[in-house]
Formats: sequence, structure tokens, C-alpha cells
Amino acid sequence: MNTIYLLKDLAVRTGLSAYTIKYYLKLGLIKEIGRSPGTNFRYFDDSTISALENIRSLRKDKLTLKQINKKINTGAII
Repeated sequence: MNTIYLLKDLAVRTGLSAYTIKYYLKLGLIKEIGRSPGTNFRYFDDSTISALENIRSLRKDKLTLKQINKKINTGAII
């Protein structure tokens, strides 16, 4: 069973800022798995942490976010 995370938990777990994670959401690099009906908080799972680790690795390899997005959307990674 996957662990459920809030955005702030992802930030702590991955070392990325909440702003960066929101930006990746906006670009479509990661996706939320749901939202809380009462608070509208976003929910994420272990697959999101894996995706963020992959993105970080690709950024270290000097790929742009546009190149990473293309790889993700063509199924070349993750």
C-alpha cells in the first residue's frame, strides 16, 4: 500500500521547495492522486516521490524541464 503525502510532506521528503513542486505540477511533470473535499489539499503517493527523484536526476544530467516533460509524456521514462 502506498503512503499518502501532502505537498508539504513531499517538500520535506525530497528536499525540493513547495514552490518547485507546484511548478512541476503546473508543467504536468507530476500529478496529484486526489484532493481533500473539505480543504482542497492535494494528495500524492510514493510514485510522485519516485517521479521527483527521476526529475532531479535528469536535471543533474543537464536536461531542461521541456526535455524532461517530453520524455515523460512520450513514456520514455518513469
